[in-house]
Amino acid sequence: MKYRSKRYRAAAALLGDASKAHVPRPLTEAVALIKQMAAPKIGAKFAESVDLSLHLNLDTKKADQQFRGSFSFPNGTGRDVRVIVFVDDGDKIQGSLQAGAVKAGGEDLVTAVNEGFMDFDVAIATPKMMRFVGRLGKVLGPRGLMPAPKSGTVTDDVVTAVREFKAGKTEYRADANGNVHVRVGTTRFDEAQLTGNIDAFLIHVSEHRPSSVKGSFMVSATLSATMGPGVPVAISSAADA
Repeated sequence: MKYRSKRYRAAAALLGDASKAHVPRPLTEAVALIKQMAAPKIGAKFAESVDLSLHLNLDTKKADQQFRGSFSFPNGTGRDVRVIVFVDDGDKIQGSLQAGAVKAGGEDLVTAVNEGFMDFDVAIATPKMMRFVGRLGKVLGPRGLMPAPKSGTVTDDVVTAVREFKAGKTEYRADANGNVHVRVGTTRFDEAQLTGNIDAFLIHVSEHRPSSVKGSFMVSATLSATMGPGVPVAISSAADA
């Protein structure tokens, strides 16, 4: 039997007994529970990440059901994102650094990453640089860091892209089982901020449903904080239209 900490058990108790713990709850109720679980007497002593996990009705073996993209959360995510930029234009290098990138450069940066530099969360590249960045496929691909047009990380306007990702823009991608995981804030966000972020993302996902999907698209949703149990969220018919 898996051991659970006293803190985890106290948080799980807020879900009720086994007959209630797995019942999907309205979003506002789920968010309120996450906040209660993070209260000083129960939660961790740091700002926990709040994450949303979606299970989507996707057949990821089909090319037209590969689900990925990027989304700008209206209230940010509470995370200091480390961004690098592959660009060989001096002005754009300077602009990217001023916008908050931790590193920006051309083939020299490609070499640095190939030799082990991985202190970043997002990689952005100009279309011109992709012929060099492509060499990093075995390094960036498995980590989900390879720049791609669909995720907004291949662009000539790298300075704007840096600003957007620093402000809370997030890349997402369904795994082989059709699951999408995104950070929607921290336990220091108020309930309105968390609810606003989640509502906006659910609408975005619904609007980008592949046309070949039959039946309901969003199968289930779960909200959780770093140190606590998952809270099932009822997906409204409006979100899954």
